[in-house]
Amino acid sequence: MKPQRLNYGDRVGVIAPAGPPIEEELKRGLDVLRSLGLDPVLGAHVLNQDLTFSYLAAPDESRLEDLHRMFLDPCIKAVFCARGGYGTARLAPYLDYSMISCNPKVFWGYSDITYLHSAIHKYSNLVTFHGPMVASDLGRTPLNNETTLSLSQLFIPKNTIYRYPDFPFTSIQNGKAEGILVGGNLTVLADSMGTVFELNTDNRILFIEEINEPAYRIDAMLMQLQLAGKFEHVKGVILGDFNLEASELDKTQMLLRQFFALYNFPVLQGFPAGHCTPNYGIPIGGRVHLDTTSLVLQIETGVT
Repeated sequence: MKPQRLNYGDRVGVIAPAGPPIEEELKRGLDVLRSLGLDPVLGAHVLNQDLTFSYLAAPDESRLEDLHRMFLDPCIKAVFCARGGYGTARLAPYLDYSMISCNPKVFWGYSDITYLHSAIHKYSNLVTFHGPMVASDLGRTPLNNETTLSLSQLFIPKNTIYRYPDFPFTSIQNGKAEGILVGGNLTVLADSMGTVFELNTDNRILFIEEINEPAYRIDAMLMQLQLAGKFEHVKGVILGDFNLEASELDKTQMLLRQFFALYNFPVLQGFPAGHCTPNYGIPIGGRVHLDTTSLVLQIETGVT
C-alpha cells in the first residue's frame, strides 16, 4: 500500500520517536521543509527530553502519542522523523498498526527508524521511506542540495533510475533481480532477530547501511543475519554507505567481498543512502529492479 503524494502547502508532522534532536538543527530542518512548500507541525513532545534516560527524546508514552496523533490527524499528510539515535524498538510493540493501515501517509526517516520501517511494513503493509531526517540531515550546514532534492520523489510519482558513472556503484556479485525492497541499518536489523519484528527477506531485495562500525562488528552482524537464514532466499542485496573510519576501509571491503562470494544473488555496492552526504531517500516496501552487471538500479515510485 503506497501513501498519497504530497502537494504544495501540505501540513506535515515532525516527530522524534528515538533520540532528542538538537534544537538549532531542528529549526534549520523545519525551514528546509518550508522552503519545499510544506507546512511542518512539530509533535508536542519532540523537545521534551526524558529526564531519566537522556538518550530518549521524551518518555515512551509521549513519543508514541506523537506518532499516533500525526497518523490520526487528517490534516497531516506526512510524518517526518527529526533524528535517529535509539528508542524505536521500545515503541514498536505498542504501535496501533491497524490505525496506521487505515490512515496511510508518508513516513520518512532512517537509522534507528529502521525498526519502525520493518514493523510498519510487516503489520501495516505500508510503503515507508528510508531517507534524510529533519534535524540530523536537513538541519546540517552546509545543506547538501542532492539530499534535499531526494524529497522531490514525494511530490511526483515516477520511477527513478540510478546508474554508473553518475553514482559510485561497484558490483560484488553480478546478476539481475527484482523484488520488494526491505532493510535499513544493519545494527537495528540484527537487533530485531528473534523478535516478532524480525525482517522477512524471502524473495526480497535487502538494503543495508551502517555508521562507523569496525570490520569485526560488521562481520558479526552479517553472521547474525546469515545464521538466522536471512540470505537463503533473498533475491539481491544493495549496500549503502557504511561511513567507515579510514583504518577500516580495506578490511571491511575485503570482508564484504568474501562474505557475499558465498552467494549467487546480485550484490550492488555504493548506493549513497544512510549516514552520508548526499543521502538519498528510498521507499521501503517498494519494488526495485537491480542489474549489477550494468550497474543500474531502478526504483519504482513509493507514492500514488
